[in-house]
Amino acid sequence: MSIHPSAIVAEGARIPASSTIGPYCTIGPEVELGEECTLISHVVIDGRTRIGARNTFYPFCSIGVAPQDLKYKGEPTETVIGDGNTIRECVTISRGTAGGGGVTRLGSGNLLMAYAHVGHDSDVGSRCILANCATLAGHVTIEDDVTLGAFCPVHQHCTLGTYSFIGGGTIVTQDVLPFSLTSCRRENRAFGINKIGLERRGFTPERLQRLQKAYRLLLAAKLNTTQALEKMRELIGTDVAGDDVAVLVNFIERSRRGVIK
Repeated sequence: MSIHPSAIVAEGARIPASSTIGPYCTIGPEVELGEECTLISHVVIDGRTRIGARNTFYPFCSIGVAPQDLKYKGEPTETVIGDGNTIRECVTISRGTAGGGGVTRLGSGNLLMAYAHVGHDSDVGSRCILANCATLAGHVTIEDDVTLGAFCPVHQHCTLGTYSFIGGGTIVTQDVLPFSLTSCRRENRAFGINKIGLERRGFTPERLQRLQKAYRLLLAAKLNTTQALEKMRELIGTDVAGDDVAVLVNFIERSRRGVIK
């Protein structure tokens, strides 16, 4: 096991021999670290924190620390992190609260750039990018394959839909449509589908065309949301479970804060 002499690993922490703990790292007694993880230096991991394999933590990040919530009174809440994540410098991930479900989750294959913050009880999917200083308030849900630009604060209880791209500096106070390109000029707007990002993820021209038709109904057809949803349902194929338009319609129907159009 490679643990630098200056690191402090509390009794009870579970650290596999394949992991590397660099200088001046601090690991709490209830931390469980997966195989082949690397803590470069000055990393703090605390609380009831379970971390998967092959994660890399850069200097001065703080993982599983107490939430920034005045209602938190030391309840035994958790942080759960998947595999293959890259956590860059000064990232903070707070553990959950009793009133919010008790768990903060991060999936697999994510990149959290410097100074990003994942607030208590948030649930981040897999293959997401949180650029520098992206900030999630408590109880935020980010679905898979989302890119959140730099300096983007996200309001409590918002959901960012799968494959969405949010431009830098956007203040997110409502749910972000899946597959969308959403940004702020004078006001927050969805500008259609995230075409380049979807192509990079392997979407076929046929899938893109169907999504573009749905977005035209939603954003450009001078229909209200209820009317647009009725028209969009006509585009849904027989395989509802694998239909992108069905995903979009379902997202809008279950939105609690309303969606950015």
